[in-house]
Amino acid sequence: MGLIVFDEKDDDRLVAEQYSTGRGPVLRSDVMELTKITFEKGKGAELHQHPEEQILYVLDGVFEVTVGDERYEVHSGQASFHPSNVPHRAIAKERTVALSFKHLVDPNYAKSGDLT
Repeated sequence: MGLIVFDEKDDDRLVAEQYSTGRGPVLRSDVMELTKITFEKGKGAELHQHPEEQILYVLDGVFEVTVGDERYEVHSGQASFHPSNVPHRAIAKERTVALSFKHLVDPNYAKSGDLT
């Protein structure tokens, strides 16, 4: 029940085509979402916002992130916090793999598995 395993068959799955080129598995419980997401160099999530708070933790690579009026780089071992309904974007400066944690409010894209 507590062990989380990302299914490799979902590694090439487009996560949120409305605003992002990121690929990977999306796992959900009733109130949380965990995504292991990969972006190729120069790709990313365009400016968008959502009601969910989000933490983007970089496992490998570097993102240039904009949250509201603030712009900064997020390197491996660092994270970025995106408050509810604040416009944000993330562009990979090199191939980048990250974990996205969201407190789930109203998902607008499909999950690939369950956090149960």
